[in-house]
Order: sequence, then C-alpha cells, then structure tokens
Amino acid sequence: MGDIRQSLLPRDVLSAAKELLYHLDIYICNLVQSGRQPPQVDSKTLELVEEFILHAPKDRNASARRMSALQELQLLEIMCSCFQEQSRDAVRQLMFSALFSLQGNQADESRMALLGKLVSMAIAMGRVPILECAALWLQRTHRVYCVRLAQVLVDDYCSMVPGSVPTLQNIHSASPRFCCQFITAVTTLYDLSSEELTPPLELLQMIVSWIQEDPRLVLITFLNTPLSGSQPISSLDVTPLGGLVRWCIKAPLAYKWDKKQALTGGSSQSEQEAGPLFSALHLSVLQVFMLLPAILNEKGLFGRLALLQMESLASLTSDLSRLLDQADKHTHASSTDAHVSSQLALDRLAQALQVALASGALLCSRDDLRAICSRLPHNNLLQLVLSGPVMYYNNIHTPPLAFSPHAAHSPIASHPTLPAHPAHAPHTPLATHPASHAQYPAQPFMTGMPFPFRPSH
Repeated sequence: MGDIRQSLLPRDVLSAAKELLYHLDIYICNLVQSGRQPPQVDSKTLELVEEFILHAPKDRNASARRMSALQELQLLEIMCSCFQEQSRDAVRQLMFSALFSLQGNQADESRMALLGKLVSMAIAMGRVPILECAALWLQRTHRVYCVRLAQVLVDDYCSMVPGSVPTLQNIHSASPRFCCQFITAVTTLYDLSSEELTPPLELLQMIVSWIQEDPRLVLITFLNTPLSGSQPISSLDVTPLGGLVRWCIKAPLAYKWDKKQALTGGSSQSEQEAGPLFSALHLSVLQVFMLLPAILNEKGLFGRLALLQMESLASLTSDLSRLLDQADKHTHASSTDAHVSSQLALDRLAQALQVALASGALLCSRDDLRAICSRLPHNNLLQLVLSGPVMYYNNIHTPPLAFSPHAAHSPIASHPTLPAHPAHAPHTPLATHPASHAQYPAQPFMTGMPFPFRPSH
C-alpha cells in the first residue's frame, strides 16, 4: 500500500478515509488468503491508518487534519457498512485490529475516541460484526482502556440520553460475547469504592435481567476461549464473577454514603431500589457458580483453574473491613439497620466463599481463607464456612486429587461437587437465611464428625 499515500493527500479528509478503508479491506483479504500465519498488518499500513483515519500528523510540525462532526458521523456510517458487508470473520478481526489496537503512541487517544463512537453506533444500529470485534478487543486490551470504553457506553446509554437503556439491553441477544465482556468491564469500572464508582440503577437493573434470563452469559468468554492458565494481569478477568461478587457483598454498606442518613438509621431512595436488585443478583451469581463443576470437569480444568482469584478476594475482604469500620464510626451502636446491613454483607461473603469452594471456582485452603478474613467481625455463617465441613453432595463424580495444586491440604478436593443445574435439582438442600433475602445452599452437619468452632474474637 506504499503508493496509496500520494493519491490520498489531495483528497478531502472524508474521501481520503473512505478510500483508505477500501484499500485496507482489499489488502487484508489478500493477506488472509495468502495463508501467512499469523497474518500481520505491516507498519507502513498502520501509519496510513493513523494519518488518514485517525488524523495523527505524519510530520510533527504539520497541523492535524480535522473532520467536522458531520464528516465524522459519515465516516462512522461507512465503517459500520464496511464491517457489516465483509463476510469473513478473520478479515473483520484483522481490520478492527489495524484500526484500534493500541500502539503506545499519540494516536491512541484518537483511536479510543473513534472506537467509543463506533461501538456506541454499532449498539444503536445492531451491527453485530462490530460488537463481536469489540468483544475480542476487550479481551485482549489492557483493562485501563477497557474501562474507558465501558464508561463511554454507560454515559451514552445510561446517563446522556433518557430512555436509551433498552437499546443497550438488546445486545444481550445480538452479541452475547460482547455482553459478557461489557459486564466484566463495568464491574471493573464500578468497584463501589465511592458514590461516583457505584453503578447507575439503570445499569444494575439491566445486568440483573441479563443474568436472570441466562446465567451462562457471564461464562461465555471462558467457554469460548482456550485457557491453559491464568490470564495476563493487565487484562480483564476471564469472567465477571469476581466483580459481581464484589458488588453483591459491598452493596449493603456502600450505598450508605450519606452520613446523616447513617446516623439516623435511615435509607436513601437509591438504596431502597437497589437492595432487592443486589439480592437478586447475588442469587443469580450463586447459581452461576453451581453451573461450574460440570463445565470445569468437561474441560478437564476442575482443580486446575480458579475463576475466583485469591488476590481479588483479599482485596475485597480488606475493603469490606474498612467499610464495616466506617459504619461503626458513623452509626449509633444500637442502630438495627446498620447491624442488619453489616451482617448481610458478611452473610453474602460466606455464601459466595462456600459455593465457590464447592464448585471449584476458588482454589485455596481453609487457612488461606481464615487469613484473609481475620480482620472481619464475627458472623455465624462465615464461621461455619471458615471452620466447618464443606457442603456434602454424593451425586457428582469427584475429579482426581492431582488436578488441584492445593490437593495436599485443601478440604475441598475430597468432596463431590454441586449439581450443574440447581433449578432442576429438587434434592439439593436449600435454605433461606433471614438476612440474605435469597436462597443459598445449606451447610450440612454430618453425624459423628467433629466440628471445630473458632470464634473471631
């Protein structure tokens, strides 16, 4: 494509960008057809993309060419059509990579700005090929930039334009793969560490409805990605499970940002509306965990791949300890509401740990758990999980102990796993805890087995 630059220079910015996209499509088609593995776009072509589509000046002293808002809209429509009309997925993915893979230079800001607008338009127009390409981009890109893209989409569909949430909600059926990556990105973005980093109610409602309708949605990236070990530290998690668990556990405390309300034992409107949603989300997340044993066994990964990382749990328990300390400082000691919120957060932590251990999503010993939970106040259910036997089921085959790196000292390795489909398992013991507002697998007591109880204080 070396000769193309001279032909593009005299053209106006929109015409030059359109012409380059046409030549880029032909170039990548030939590259894929040549059978070269892996096909790779050369640096000269990437420079043309930066100069004529991203408008990064080739010469530092030259002024950048700029598009008007109308021209930019027309370019986005042309790009949507280009990806929609290209039938070969390999070509689409390579073209998307050529346009939007971050290069660590000044053009990256232009890449991110254009990418946000393109994906937002693809959602509005239902352009599935672009959403599929964006899903892979989210899987391969540093989480800092994934979070930035998620923020743009949340702003566009949950903040700026009233009533546009249903448009975003439709991506659940249009591109489940993108939907899964989007959930992972927004749970990374909104960590409930402040009022600004608490998910908007519309976003929360949408995610709860997605997972209730299809619990396997949050596992799509994991199910469709060859995995041999842990993901790169800089990338998004392979599932949004860790982020969703963090949301459910921190929510009862994180929604009490108003200290006056905390002091009077009152609750905000957002807390009242969000409470049932987080309860429903918590139940759905537990149900997703219960799907994992069959999936991990089928992939030969039971005991070998932790979908819930100990580092993430350690960070979560540290945040929870801080939130509980803040609640103690700003709330009257006799406040029933504050006590219920604190116990609800600890109950949910206990339930998540119990089910994650039994399902093979969490690989650690009881000593590991006791260490990361050592600063938390006493909670009866958490004590059962930290000190007592693991849930006992005898209807699922147990994988070999050698699968687990912790098999020598982990009590979970010797126990069968949870049923794959809880909704159709009438003999699975379930109980309803008064503080949880959701069902969770009961902690059984086995006759004749000693039960060491270790109080926190």
